[in-house]
Amino acid sequence: MLVHICCSVDSHYFLEKIQEEYPNEELIGYFYDPNIHPYGEYRLRYLDVEYSCKKLGIKLLEGPYNLEQWLKKVKGMEHLPEKGDRCTVCYDDRLENSVKKAIELGHDKFTTTLLISPKKSQEKLEKIGAKLQDETGLEFIFKDYRAGNGTQVQGQVVKQHSLYRQNYCGCLFGLTPQREAQKKVMDEMFNPISNQILPESIEQRLELYKKRNELEEKNQEYKIIKQRFLNYRLFNGKVDINKKTVPSYFLCYSTINRTKTNGRVEYCKDGIHYLNREEIKVITLDTFNTLTKSSYKNVKELIYNPLNFQEELEVRNKILNNAYDLSAVIVLDEIIEGKFEIELNTQTYDDVKEEII
Repeated sequence: MLVHICCSVDSHYFLEKIQEEYPNEELIGYFYDPNIHPYGEYRLRYLDVEYSCKKLGIKLLEGPYNLEQWLKKVKGMEHLPEKGDRCTVCYDDRLENSVKKAIELGHDKFTTTLLISPKKSQEKLEKIGAKLQDETGLEFIFKDYRAGNGTQVQGQVVKQHSLYRQNYCGCLFGLTPQREAQKKVMDEMFNPISNQILPESIEQRLELYKKRNELEEKNQEYKIIKQRFLNYRLFNGKVDINKKTVPSYFLCYSTINRTKTNGRVEYCKDGIHYLNREEIKVITLDTFNTLTKSSYKNVKELIYNPLNFQEELEVRNKILNNAYDLSAVIVLDEIIEGKFEIELNTQTYDDVKEEII
């Protein structure tokens, strides 16, 4: 039996139940989900499904990530609500591709873990599965494992195995209205040009769940916990001195009251230059290198190859005696006397992140 898999949260309990009901069936998992976006999230969900299938002793295959074809299929449906016609097209695509794979492998049955997801329409999935069954002769296995206390048990299974519990279906067009309704930054779609791994980013979660896998391999005890914290995203920043733009690097948690301000250096102590506006501090690259024991040649190099986030927090702490002080700290190649014009667009917000202890 080929089992189309959408994610480990929905698949692990579903696969356990299928194994119980069909003990003599060879189950093959098939991860085909081109709707998942961005690609980092796709890789994270595949990593988790791989981990889950390994625990269950189920062979896993990965389908193509043909995002562009999927986008063409749902064109014009971008703003439709979840469980609407866009989702139907998505179900069609994933089940049709899964059936083709099942035929290619010589299987006579197929099903999908989408059936257990509370955000998916079982009625639509049953109709699509029945249609494909009529067209191909492969038996569609429809199972409602949500029934009774299924959803509750599913949640317990997810917690028991420390599975990645994503907070959106995976589709960009489902994510957008969800974050708008929550009035939250859609930070899933941010990827800084520096490629620095940011707190509670997809890339950070990917690192965390890779570490979970390593601890599992070593049979080492661990627990994934949640922590509340102040998150930060820099959208854009620029420094002009005497009307000329200069290369600049803004340390994490740098903020100003509005998006634009100006001022002049009025005081300098221990390599820190204090502007007369907005509590802004400016340091040279030489000072930055001294504080961090680095050897950056220029600010441009720092922009594209920064320290990791924790190291950057440590620099802020050295300068401000408080890593989470929200004053702007800017690194320049050199301090030029004159008028500083600064643009800085950022957002700080309450957030929750996972950590391994």
